Amino acid sequence: MKKRFVYSLSFISISILSLPLFATTSNTTQVAEAIPHLVQEAQHAKSAKRVLANYLRNHYKKFAIDDALSQKVYDRYLRNLDFNKNFFLASDIANFSQYANNFDDALQQGNLAPAYTIYQTSLERRENRFNYAISLLDKKYDFAQADDKFFYDREKVEWAKDEAEMNEVWRQRVKYDLLNLKLADKTPDEAKEILKKRYERNIKRLYQTNSEDVFQSVMNAFSRSIEAHTSYLSPRNAERFQMQMNLSFEGIGASLQIEDEHTVVRKIIAGGPADKSGKLKPEDKIVGVGQADGEIVDVVGWRLDEVVELIKGPKGTIVRLQVLKGDSDAKKYELIQFTRDKVKLEDQQAQSKVYIPESTLGENAPLGVIEIPSFYNGLTGHVRKLIDELKTQNISGIIIDLRGNGGGSLNESRTLTGLFIDSGPVVQVRSGNGRVDIERDSDGVIHYDGPLTVLVDRYSASASEIFAAAMQDYNRAIVIGEQTFGKGTVQRHKGLGRYYDMNENPLGSIQFTTAKFYRISGGSTQHIGVIPDILYPSAVVPEEWGESQEENALPYDKINRANYTTFSDTQNAIDILTAKHNKRVLQNPEFAYIFADIAEYQVNKDKKFISLVESERLAEQDESKVKRLSRTNERLQRKGLEPVKSMDDLPEDALDIDPFLDEAANITYDLIATGKFAINSKKS
Repeated sequence: MKKRFVYSLSFISISILSLPLFATTSNTTQVAEAIPHLVQEAQHAKSAKRVLANYLRNHYKKFAIDDALSQKVYDRYLRNLDFNKNFFLASDIANFSQYANNFDDALQQGNLAPAYTIYQTSLERRENRFNYAISLLDKKYDFAQADDKFFYDREKVEWAKDEAEMNEVWRQRVKYDLLNLKLADKTPDEAKEILKKRYERNIKRLYQTNSEDVFQSVMNAFSRSIEAHTSYLSPRNAERFQMQMNLSFEGIGASLQIEDEHTVVRKIIAGGPADKSGKLKPEDKIVGVGQADGEIVDVVGWRLDEVVELIKGPKGTIVRLQVLKGDSDAKKYELIQFTRDKVKLEDQQAQSKVYIPESTLGENAPLGVIEIPSFYNGLTGHVRKLIDELKTQNISGIIIDLRGNGGGSLNESRTLTGLFIDSGPVVQVRSGNGRVDIERDSDGVIHYDGPLTVLVDRYSASASEIFAAAMQDYNRAIVIGEQTFGKGTVQRHKGLGRYYDMNENPLGSIQFTTAKFYRISGGSTQHIGVIPDILYPSAVVPEEWGESQEENALPYDKINRANYTTFSDTQNAIDILTAKHNKRVLQNPEFAYIFADIAEYQVNKDKKFISLVESERLAEQDESKVKRLSRTNERLQRKGLEPVKSMDDLPEDALDIDPFLDEAANITYDLIATGKFAINSKKS
């Protein structure tokens, strides 16, 4: 019997990214009031050797343990500890350089003393900087000082040459924090008190650091130096990850991570309150959490598990999040309210609806839309039932909506493809030894043979890309939207413990890449993803977001084409559809907004600073509010509704607009008119 891959596919890797860098794993209630002296624990030598041995033996990517790798691990480790160059001085880096070629030997010997030495200095520098920040709170600040700026992106600048230069970095940062709180209607005294508590809390976090934190950081520097989706999880964090995957978790339905002391939204979980509200997005920063009543608690600098504890709660209760929007040039705060609920499996299942865009009401037969949030086990059977239900409603075509779908089961991507073709290869999988297995559909039945379009975006990844690529390669469907994420690899999760380790401290676990996907046409989905037949306008540049910008991601390459036959030659049809799409987009006011936002984003995307002049920041906020209100009233007018004086007056769901889905529907109608992509087939 043919062996099938059973690994899960997703573009969200289990990694240090989802966990706090300086997070204690101690259960003690006593907090030391000094920087701890950290040394490697006994189990870490064994764990380091097992991680190295597993990667060398089982990883898809072959690598050498040498000085070149050591340099990569060293560089990555420094960035893990001080990504934005806010703590280490140039003199520290010069001193650390003696260890640059030692990490390969340290891993082989299981002696990570150099990493502990560097980490110890990091703790001391952080304590010094936060104490300095506290001292700056006693000073007076002029928020009208012309040309004063906070340079928040310091990744590519030189390390500060001395303490005076670093002091200026922190003057900007403290003033920025104070101005943000002032713009959030805090009095000067309230703002200073909030920041004092924030900086003191950061210092206490340093005092709680233990040896496992160091080990996790260096092992992830090593893992990510090999490949982008390879990582190490400490025993406590592996357990925490499993708890976070519990589908009965009561909260808002968002995957969070820690970045530079901020809690950042990594992914919105389908079916949860955050997903249903549409108000919280990936890259948003949660800076404050409040309950239904009472104050908003500042959570900058908190551990991830502590922030999660504040956010989660009983179903039906209210939680309020103060959010720094990730897409905001003005870096403005928004207060978002959610009603907590259970994120249940059924809420994450595929859903269907009968759909006609308002612009074509009365002109066209209805379409079926099937929204698929992930490739969960049982997806294909569920979609089969949804198709049957849509058929009873005389739909003229189907749109498969894969926007935001980060992947899931390889087997489901294969069987879902099988609903729309009779039989044939779906995806090729190459293992590290070069063997290529072809995953096939072989039932000889097409469950739906009508016109089909597939809607994707930059967040569509992995299993989503397998399905979309197969539909495109077979000329079975038109793929519409943004270029997809570009993750074409398989990961395996493995514990480091052995049965004979029972009486020893646990060793944690690893995730590593074992295989790579290829389209049946031969090209990898890695880096490139799936390029739609009809591209939507997008502010997301593929080279700047997605797998292609992940450091040490496996490259794009090609293998031989599988043996398959396309349904028809559709290039002429695509050319016609593209021309009609372009004409509509130029006349669509919603796309005019999108083009304007893209142009604004392109102007500001390379800015690495933000003004510290209060009047300039207020002007930016006012401009944003005016633009938002103006667009809202223009939309209301087009719908024949009365304008509003403020966004607070807008009735809920009054403007439930999805221009991308509307245009996908219009393209589907154009497709139906061409007579292409419908198949004469045996039906189940």
